[in-house]
Amino acid sequence: MNLRNTSSLTQSELAIQIERLVNAIERTDRPAFDIGQSSSGQERVHNTRLARYFGCIQQMFDLFDDRTIYTYSEHLQTFWLACQDIGLERGPAGLTCLNDERTMYLDFERAMNALVAKIRQLTRSKWYQRKASDRRYEAGEKQTVITDYVNRVLERYSRTVVVRVDLHYLTGAHARLRIEHVFKDLDGLIRARERDPIFQHETGYICSVEQGEARGYHVHAAFFFNGAEVRSDFYKAQQIGELWEQLTAGRGYYYSCNAEKDQYGDEVGIGTIRRDDIQARTKVVKAMHYLTKDTQYLHLKPARAKAFRTGCIRRSTA
Repeated sequence: MNLRNTSSLTQSELAIQIERLVNAIERTDRPAFDIGQSSSGQERVHNTRLARYFGCIQQMFDLFDDRTIYTYSEHLQTFWLACQDIGLERGPAGLTCLNDERTMYLDFERAMNALVAKIRQLTRSKWYQRKASDRRYEAGEKQTVITDYVNRVLERYSRTVVVRVDLHYLTGAHARLRIEHVFKDLDGLIRARERDPIFQHETGYICSVEQGEARGYHVHAAFFFNGAEVRSDFYKAQQIGELWEQLTAGRGYYYSCNAEKDQYGDEVGIGTIRRDDIQARTKVVKAMHYLTKDTQYLHLKPARAKAFRTGCIRRSTA
């Protein structure tokens, strides 16, 4: 019975794996391992469906270090609290902890069963069960902010060019990518607005850092420009995307929503938008609400870092 997974998972993958583990524990009353005796009196250990989550348990445990102070989702917080509560630690044969009497160390399977029991206990607490509804409420509040923000930006000029880009990292960069690196790169992009001619006629922006199973950490971003000065939304999206590639030293790439506007059909909410076109403005708001969905929230982020940002509404200085 060898559950050890020698492949190295990224920080994002480990965080998602912990979420899966905690959710799976919440849905069942079973341990990770059924431990009993055979008819001959020998101990038998059988994997339950939970056991498959423990192949990378060492990496999951090592995710929590002191290099950066993070705030965690309820799933990661529950996992780490459970590890601390049972006194999980490294041993010669892997992770282990003391028995209830504190007289001897448990083998791997019994230690993992103790971890499962503690996680299950914590998932039944009020603070844990409240977190999902809190997240949905916060997403709704962000949508209210976006609705107001977008309408104020679109009121500035008779025409506004709306640009949407998704900012990703190449697969080869994921192994060493940590969430603080993403925020550092995003900070660099936001600072570039103050000096780079690409943003000379920008009138506002919205950015959201998210985390997905397929592509890991990424940024959804929208930028607004004075339509009297900027004509090509396609070219502006390309410029911003290429700047992201430069700021990330070639580790990043971009997807231009403006280059694929046809795929949105009648619901397109990007490109050149007229101030007096109420229907088009409604579509812009709807498109921007995508940036605040609660299904790809960050499982961990540096303390005090802002995953959702809007800029100050400003006129062009030109």
